[in-house]
Amino acid sequence: MIRLFFVVIGILLAVIGGVSILAYLNLLTTGYQFTMYLAFLVNRIELYLFLAGVALTIGALTFPSPGKRRRPPK
Repeated sequence: MIRLFFVVIGILLAVIGGVSILAYLNLLTTGYQFTMYLAFLVNRIELYLFLAGVALTIGALTFPSPGKRRRPPK
């Protein structure tokens, strides 16, 4: 159940950050170069929300629950 909580929180953070990053792509149409866009993103919290959300989701789906132990195959 705790893994499901972390997956949901991770997906929510990734969506919030990802939507904002996509919205900031409009800066490229106003004359920003791609390197300037990346420099702008590094200073924004949305990039870190996105990265934390992706890491949290992958971590919750990858690592086994501490309470459940797998039995060795017979």
